[in-house]
Amino acid sequence: MVKRLQGIRYQFMRAHMQVIYFSLLMITLVLFFTYSVIQPGWLTIESIFLALVTMAIIMTPVGLYVMFRKGGELKGRLHSFSLYISTLSEGKYGAKLVMRDSQDEFDTLGDELNDLGSKLRGQVKSLERLAEEKSEYAKQAHVAATVEERQRLARDLHDAVSQQLFALSMMSQATAKIIDEKPDQAKEHIEEISQMAIQAQNEMRALLLHLRPVHLSGESLQEGITRLIEELKQRCHVDFLVEVEPLLELSQSKEEHIFRMVQEALSNTLRHANASNIELRIQEKDRIYIYISDDGDGFDIEQQMNAKASYGLNSMKERCEEVGGTFKIKSKQGEGTYIDIRIPK
Repeated sequence: MVKRLQGIRYQFMRAHMQVIYFSLLMITLVLFFTYSVIQPGWLTIESIFLALVTMAIIMTPVGLYVMFRKGGELKGRLHSFSLYISTLSEGKYGAKLVMRDSQDEFDTLGDELNDLGSKLRGQVKSLERLAEEKSEYAKQAHVAATVEERQRLARDLHDAVSQQLFALSMMSQATAKIIDEKPDQAKEHIEEISQMAIQAQNEMRALLLHLRPVHLSGESLQEGITRLIEELKQRCHVDFLVEVEPLLELSQSKEEHIFRMVQEALSNTLRHANASNIELRIQEKDRIYIYISDDGDGFDIEQQMNAKASYGLNSMKERCEEVGGTFKIKSKQGEGTYIDIRIPK
């Protein structure tokens, strides 16, 4: 309530009441000066007080009503400006602020905001054209990038799968030695070996996911993602909840960027999250909405984004920004990860 009374409407009302009562004070001084110095016969103390009380009774509600209406009008116009700025911040650069043709300072500000929206829309178009050009250059540089990708996969295989297989070998040898003497302990070791094997299997499948082609090979985005999910369902011990709407009139560059971001997100989840459930939703409304979530281990976002090894997350963010979109990720250790991507059409 106190915060509401600090609004512009009530500031106008307080200012107007100050003007009214200051005016009444001046009138009072003039009347008493006239009464005491000039002393006209028609002016009495009773008439002075009657006039002042009458003016106060009439001017106070009238002033409050007028300024309440005027303050509400100004508040409404400021709210429309605030709403328009919020619309621009969400990427809806095609929106326009409707003016009243009053040619006051508010209309001037509105025209400037509309010009800003037009410039932002033009810049987004330019970014999309640059993304198209960059996609062509990326195709040309694919051969050179393949060598680097193979080296990275080799390092990942050595750092992750190779070490897990070595641990499996050591654990199985130790289990074989104690299986007759300590069957209960051997059973526990076998269960650990099973979990380690599943983890190594998921790690290998995630690494193989990186070997898939970046391009959709003539498929639509919906077909490519659906086929990718179906393959993962057959190979991984993870439940998928998928809802992918057909996206119309999307450029090839945007489809490839979206496909690659989804591919990268699923790969990261399979490799690091230890998730049992993965949800993927792609919807087309005023923009393209992409939601990816899991119920895995979660992680510290700030630490991971700043780490040199966080190639996947930074790559997804860069790809999203290249097509004029916004990339948000929420994660908490023990509570899973949620990715929200929004791309203008």
